[in-house]
Amino acid sequence: MKAVILNKDFNLEDGFTERPQPKNHEVLIQIKAIGFNPIDYQMLENELERKLMSSPILGRELSGIVVGKGTDVTQFNIGDEVFCGSGSMGSNGTYAEYISVPEAIVALKPKNISFEQAASVPSAGLTSLQIFKRLKLQPEQTIFITGAAGGVGSFLIKILLAHHIENFVITVGSEENKQMFLTLGLKEYQIINYKEEHLVENILKANHQKPFDIGIDLVGNYMAEVTAEVLKINGTYVDVTALVTKEAHELLFNKGTLIMNISNYAYSMIKQYDYYKNSLEEIAELIESGSIPPSQHKIIGDLSLETVLKAHSILKNNQTQCHKLIMKNS
Repeated sequence: MKAVILNKDFNLEDGFTERPQPKNHEVLIQIKAIGFNPIDYQMLENELERKLMSSPILGRELSGIVVGKGTDVTQFNIGDEVFCGSGSMGSNGTYAEYISVPEAIVALKPKNISFEQAASVPSAGLTSLQIFKRLKLQPEQTIFITGAAGGVGSFLIKILLAHHIENFVITVGSEENKQMFLTLGLKEYQIINYKEEHLVENILKANHQKPFDIGIDLVGNYMAEVTAEVLKINGTYVDVTALVTKEAHELLFNKGTLIMNISNYAYSMIKQYDYYKNSLEEIAELIESGSIPPSQHKIIGDLSLETVLKAHSILKNNQTQCHKLIMKNS
């Protein structure tokens, strides 16, 4: 099968490899669309992320059609349209024509969206839903969210709005991003441009000059420090990036902050595969019912090294413009 493969020199290249054969409990999926995530390029640069690499073929989320299955598979039939976040649980990554994965991490694709839209859901959806469920939010709690225009941020905000939770302030980096959230129903005061001067003051002003109960940091580095600044004593810091600076960590410690680390990988470590299927089915139901609109996406090319490198560059330079980047497999 055709694939984009990491060679022995740790460079990506176009290539071909054997089509995987599904094990007894696995389904073989012909991949129709592939979603890109920051971890895709971070695995090439970051030692922590690199440890999660289980195949020379990268990529972590997909939609497609079941074309084969193992003898013990009971929940899917040949021809089913499905989507999933494969993580490190598949025979290979998703930059390929086919993948074999445990049936326990797969869900039926929402009927009312395309393969491309479905491929934009798993990683952001799983992460966002985990944040929402673990926080057990109360209506009176105030929330600050960094990096709201990214895949996780925009999906999380849709989940919050679907559950009538509106007591939050976000940061964005452009007027286009701001307009997108105004269209979703947010108010002007809830949306802060992180490029403006006096950022901390502007964020606190949006919360009536009060520190926040919860900070959801989807950016890390400098924004981790900003989040630490605006949190109250004994507040909660939600870390999705593992990019907390030394300064931010010290301030969080001094404030007695509860740090909540978000990791979808954790469930694969203990083979708790029902986490993935159940979460995706819950998300699919929200999408099919109209409670959550599908993600904005941008198709940037067919399966090839050129498309992968283009996507990595756009992600690295934060140029997605609120769109999930998608690669088609014609």
